[in-house]
Amino acid sequence: MDEVWKAGDTGVLKRAGHPARLVRLAEGPQPVGEEGVIDLTAQIGRTPGESVVWSGTPFALLRPSLSDLLAGVRRGAQIITPKDAVRLLYLAGVGPGGHVAEAGSGSGALTIALAYAVGPSGHVTSFDRRREFLAAARSNVARSGLGDRVTFRERDVATEGIDVSGLTSIVLDLPEPWAVLAAVRVALARGGFVATYTPTYNQLERTIRALRELAFDEVQALEVLERGLHVGEGGTRPEFEMLGHTGFLASGRKVD
Repeated sequence: MDEVWKAGDTGVLKRAGHPARLVRLAEGPQPVGEEGVIDLTAQIGRTPGESVVWSGTPFALLRPSLSDLLAGVRRGAQIITPKDAVRLLYLAGVGPGGHVAEAGSGSGALTIALAYAVGPSGHVTSFDRRREFLAAARSNVARSGLGDRVTFRERDVATEGIDVSGLTSIVLDLPEPWAVLAAVRVALARGGFVATYTPTYNQLERTIRALRELAFDEVQALEVLERGLHVGEGGTRPEFEMLGHTGFLASGRKVD
């Protein structure tokens, strides 16, 4: 990731103690959110990490982390939280070079995480039946700089199936994932994984039942809870508030 900046790259302006701001490397003035503009023309061809001055203040111009990209998502549909997104990637076996599909696209937060994980040699196909969700997700993914790794498709996979095959991973964020699992089994390559996200126990039960009936292997279900710690010398304790239930995760593997 230390290669020089190219026109079209996405970077972040970072100053200690302040949140990172996503920027696009291009010639001429570029907007920084709604806070102003910056001209990064001189940075093209240079190495990430150099200092740039914006509004009279020096910032480091860095490659964005996954957390930087997710923080920049403009929300429309409810997004899958980072604690769940990262575990979904793990359960679905998503890695560099993977050929991955997701249904539905939502606001594109999980799409960004998937595109980040598959790397430049992988690809993500993102399905959603709602055109407005696809537009929102496409916009957020474009802002992340990962748009060349994603193909968006308007399709109801519950009724029309998945018209892509040989997939290494499939992630489902749908109200009725069990209705898609037969099509998922066909679309997956041997050894491929499926992971699902559902908010209620009833949805989870039906999903696990369908995974078992369709002879998926390594079927499991779990919930991720996140609690921060207040750290002080001699006074470290758990925070009083925590990020509790957001959804249930389930997964299985296609083994013939």
